[in-house]
Amino acid sequence: MNISDCLIIIPTYNEKENVQKMIETVLSISERFDILIVEDGSPDGTADIVKEMMTKSSNRVHILERKGKLGLGTAYIAGFKWALERHYEFIFEMDCDFSHNPFDLLRLLKACEEGADLSVGSRYVKGGKVENWPDDRVFISKYASVYVRIITFMPIRDTTGGFVCYKRKVLDTIALDKLGFMGYAFQIEMKYATWRLGFKIKEIPITFKDRELGNSKMSKGIIKEAVTGVIVMRLNSLARPNFYRKEVVRIG
Repeated sequence: MNISDCLIIIPTYNEKENVQKMIETVLSISERFDILIVEDGSPDGTADIVKEMMTKSSNRVHILERKGKLGLGTAYIAGFKWALERHYEFIFEMDCDFSHNPFDLLRLLKACEEGADLSVGSRYVKGGKVENWPDDRVFISKYASVYVRIITFMPIRDTTGGFVCYKRKVLDTIALDKLGFMGYAFQIEMKYATWRLGFKIKEIPITFKDRELGNSKMSKGIIKEAVTGVIVMRLNSLARPNFYRKEVVRIG
């Protein structure tokens, strides 16, 4: 019997070194956790490893295969829609490279069960930290969050963090098809939309560790998108206060 009410969405591209261990670890933490791997056509055989794990998982591991590297934002949006169609109550974002500690999933879940609508694994609140990152990446990440807070007034210290848990009602309210960003800016926009729609957000301190295996997906283009995207995002929401709210179709 499947008792899962939580879905962990993990986008992958060339993660053969990490994906099996990640799946095994997450499944061992709680019977409530199902996993959706959103796979962007990795040439290294990541999908084959996931499919092998699916045969051993009692229907707790799933894969959504896409043709080509289509971006982080669209991967999560596809995963959100998949989760909503299957009535999961808590939907998580997490990296596959163990930069996020899978055991912190329980802390994010607890925060939502105790009243938060979105819980954010935060590197920049008291108790949070970053390990094994070069100084330039720490500087860029930390001050990107400062920049976002200045532009948006959003009261979140780790605006670019990608380790989060949403209650179903949040994703059911956001107009997901209006989200237009792919990298850092996607993470910022999701938090901003959640905040603008009046949902409660809580940051949970985490330790973020740089990946040990595989290659980082960070690029200058992702950083540039975040810088310019925040301004566009802010202007859209000011011009149209309900920009991020899903339209309700009324019949009759």
